Amino acid sequence: MKNILIINAGQSFAHSSGRFNKTVTENTIAFFEKFDSVEIKVTHVANGYDHDEEVQKFVWADYIIYHTPMWWFQVPNAFKKYIDEVFTAGHRTGIYHSDGRRSENPNINYGTGGMLQGRKYMVTSSWNAPKTAFTLPGEFFNQTSVDDGPLFGFHRMNAFASLEKLESFHFHDVEKNADILRDMEAYQKHLDKVFTPQLTEALVS
Repeated sequence: MKNILIINAGQSFAHSSGRFNKTVTENTIAFFEKFDSVEIKVTHVANGYDHDEEVQKFVWADYIIYHTPMWWFQVPNAFKKYIDEVFTAGHRTGIYHSDGRRSENPNINYGTGGMLQGRKYMVTSSWNAPKTAFTLPGEFFNQTSVDDGPLFGFHRMNAFASLEKLESFHFHDVEKNADILRDMEAYQKHLDKVFTPQLTEALVS
């Protein structure tokens, strides 16, 4: 049995309603429900949460899947608050013990005090920006990928807790040129590529 924690960080704010990430979350649940060997828990950040209960969900999970829109090149305010509260509540209670350094040599080993070893995470993000904004010379992001640019700190946050990164999936141009059927089909193929071998292997073993 593998435990899956899905975190939907979509929220309603200004012209955003959170519907796209709700759809992504529903598709993620549908994918994992095809497997008999998984248990799923879902947190909708916008619906509220108890940070201590969320810490225990991280401890419980084998896989954590984050779904977040990107606002002004960062995660939304409610999701940042969630991270701040839950990861802080997880200090010495399951997420991290310390920053990993020792007083006798404080210059090394920063970021090695995580407590979530053996667990993995995946993130999806949704953008108004087209994919070409990240890939074409002279375009806005200077050929810097989502993972190496706007989400670099997010990935280091997870590494700080000793979570292992799985391949991300990023939705682009979702405001001006959205195609839900196309995007969800591509996303299902990504989930199949990333998780089916791992869940099948776990079932056999």
